[in-house]
Amino acid sequence: MNIKHYTYRVTWSPEDGEHVGLCAEFASLSWLAKAPEAALKGIQKVVSDAVGDMQANGESVPAALADKNYSGEFRVRIPPLVHRNLALMAAEQGVSLNRLASAKLAA
Repeated sequence: MNIKHYTYRVTWSPEDGEHVGLCAEFASLSWLAKAPEAALKGIQKVVSDAVGDMQANGESVPAALADKNYSGEFRVRIPPLVHRNLALMAAEQGVSLNRLASAKLAA
């Protein structure tokens, strides 16, 4: 388990007046600091401590998003009218519904 493979983000928190370090795999954890570099170091330390505690207690540790394999497929349920409108749009553009949906999701 390499905690550096986790997905970290540092952003400004207007409510706190500081930078906040976040980790996507541990959404409930955060670290506030004046400097963005300190926020990143702080959240990495908190995650490291959490992983250590989880391992010591025999709990399963979340896999890093970066280390997961993705098939490129997922299923989305939409209302029939939306499905119809997308199918018409795809036909008018001369592309498959899959290609149209993929382009819209990527935008």
